[in-house]
Amino acid sequence: MNKNTIDKNYLDRESVFLRQAQADDINALEQLLNCCYRETAGWTNEADLIGGIRTTSAELAAVINDPNHYYFVYPKTTTGDRDGEETGEILGCIAVDIKTDADSNNKAYIGMFAVDPELQGQGVGNIILQAAETFATRHLQSDGQAAAKKTARLTMSILSHRPELLAYYQRRGYELNGNKMPFPNDGNNGEPKREDLELLELEKMVH
Repeated sequence: MNKNTIDKNYLDRESVFLRQAQADDINALEQLLNCCYRETAGWTNEADLIGGIRTTSAELAAVINDPNHYYFVYPKTTTGDRDGEETGEILGCIAVDIKTDADSNNKAYIGMFAVDPELQGQGVGNIILQAAETFATRHLQSDGQAAAKKTARLTMSILSHRPELLAYYQRRGYELNGNKMPFPNDGNNGEPKREDLELLELEKMVH
């Protein structure tokens, strides 16, 4: 990712838009996610806690091709809005995975969320997250059972030892639900740098 290509005056929050990811986006997505999670740029990185890579092109292809998984990207364009020609760079991304729990209730898992480090702190992430939440809520409430309950359950997982990230999501209505698991040390999503690293599940109920 060429960090010199983003003009600080480029961003108009009203121009942030999302579209579904395509196979042609895989290389740019792989670069963005590994930069945001495994390098030291930006405040959302996990470089002090996890080494190695965050994702692979094969994993991204599987996500994009999964009919229950909706992956959205914020592409860079020549004009800074949706009417411009896309440059091939991805400035942000977020995934919504529709899951069914043990009680046959649908829920939406939000993950693979990233914003280019040079655009962090400007409200881009808030816009992308809100758009994903709106999509997930409408999708869940279109199901007859969910519609009857008038409630959509949104979940996500974050690393332990990230109090600033937990506070970010708590300000947006997410709360720890008590579910947690050790970070998987299988090499597929990086190598933990401490033995007590856990994944904590957050939950938000939307009516």
